[in-house]
Amino acid sequence: MTKTNGYNYALPFEQPVIDLDRQIETLKDRADANSYAEELAKLSESRDSLLAKLYRDLEPWDVVRVARHPDRPQTSDYISMICRDFRELHGDRHFGDDPAIITGFGRIGPHKVMIVGHEKGRTTAEKVACHFGCAHPEGYRKALLKMKLAEKFRLPIVTFIDTPGAYPGVKAEERGQAEAIAVNLREMSRLKTPIVCVVIGEGGSGGALGLGVGDRVAMLSNSWYSVISPEGCAAILWKEANEETNQAAATALSLTARDNLRHGLIDDVIEEAPGGAHRHRQQVADRIQQWLVDQIRELRRFKGQTLVRLRYEKLRRIGAVARAE
Repeated sequence: MTKTNGYNYALPFEQPVIDLDRQIETLKDRADANSYAEELAKLSESRDSLLAKLYRDLEPWDVVRVARHPDRPQTSDYISMICRDFRELHGDRHFGDDPAIITGFGRIGPHKVMIVGHEKGRTTAEKVACHFGCAHPEGYRKALLKMKLAEKFRLPIVTFIDTPGAYPGVKAEERGQAEAIAVNLREMSRLKTPIVCVVIGEGGSGGALGLGVGDRVAMLSNSWYSVISPEGCAAILWKEANEETNQAAATALSLTARDNLRHGLIDDVIEEAPGGAHRHRQQVADRIQQWLVDQIRELRRFKGQTLVRLRYEKLRRIGAVARAE
């Protein structure tokens, strides 16, 4: 992997930015770097302008790549950046604990909340332990158990969604993967406490929906949310997943944040700074925090039963078609 400007991974479409980064680093490393201050300023300005242009016009398949960037912040990162007094809770009181889903109490702004989110892991050992963000049934049962605990104490629920999909293994199916997700969908729809969801990276199929039933749902601008991954779609439609078919599938799936907002599947898009969340971690975290605080403040005005009714009406509007007279 290429190490560029402090990062251990470079996306293919970022090659022009990488070239400018190398020029900037070469000048900075010179003993007489101060004499190149004006040239460094111009190069930095060109780099920032190019980065903004590249990220403003990303193709859907490139959005998927950004969402999968190994340096992109995960649930644990956002917890450390925007949450105070976090206390993690473990186990589903049925089978075991699933590290692919993090749950716990914490404070976001002035609000005490229950946080639930997918976790992919950073190191190879962490990724294997977290199943690369693909939760088992016990993960979804753990999440629901903690959500019901939040309802008991009348605390809002915040979910961070970042998964390519639920774990597809035999053991997961034997322990009731589909049933666990289905129960989460049913129970989240009728919890009498505010639920606010943010897709921070990948939003893959039922694995994402298992944490995605909320009063307000937002996506980071470089995240994706779809019934299937581009590779999975390409393998079904064209019997082969390659660069060409993956691009075609990503476009056809309408999986970007803008697409999901246009189709009424989400409520807001939280803009990332040019260059993505992996370059501007704290800035993006601050934007997420502000959005969460605003939404929770608004939703706490409603009684529990009113929240359930409004949530039901919101879900029923998805996919509704009005027949022209």
